[in-house]
Amino acid sequence: MSLVAEFSVPTDDFALDSALDAVPEMRVEVERLASHSREWVMPFVWATGGDFDAFEEALADDETVADARTLDRFDGGSLLAVRWAETVESLVDAMTDRHAVVQEAVADDEWFLRLRFADGRHLSSFRDHFGSDFELYRKYRTSEPRSDEFGLTSRQREVLVVASQLGYFAVPRAATVEDIADRLDISANSVSQRLRRAHDTLVRNTLLIDGRNRAD
Repeated sequence: MSLVAEFSVPTDDFALDSALDAVPEMRVEVERLASHSREWVMPFVWATGGDFDAFEEALADDETVADARTLDRFDGGSLLAVRWAETVESLVDAMTDRHAVVQEAVADDEWFLRLRFADGRHLSSFRDHFGSDFELYRKYRTSEPRSDEFGLTSRQREVLVVASQLGYFAVPRAATVEDIADRLDISANSVSQRLRRAHDTLVRNTLLIDGRNRAD
């Protein structure tokens, strides 16, 4: 029976560390593809939220990228075609060798990944590639309910709880992103990214079903 695992790894253990460090406001999301070819597991990347010209220049100097070009640019984001360096391709090989499909891959200050493994035994051998930097949030089999936390990772839940406790959602607002960052001892940019990702997760897992409004 297949197993879904959700985890995070540092950018310097996977991809785009220097590019994201150069443009910390940028958020990247891999176009979801189901493929067992290393060239077609993660060929397209959406980039939003930062200086696109600076990010394109940073990609040229990023050692994890062999080549990147902009396919489309729109208001607020761009779609990139990326050919990854061998260091990333070897990790992609580790995924495909264990019959894993990338369901979600998003990065800002770290990579959040959701992989589906054909067999749960493959997860343990895959995580050995990252060692102690591999942070597993949850794993579940397809026959099990997704979660009683609406798919939130532990960090997403933490930032939402702290934001509520400090009055970030109050009207008028009683706390700032910086206040939350001080409480959690992380950067304000990390707080902003986690809040946005948490909100998106809650909407998708509570208000939407396969892209449709629950009311429909």
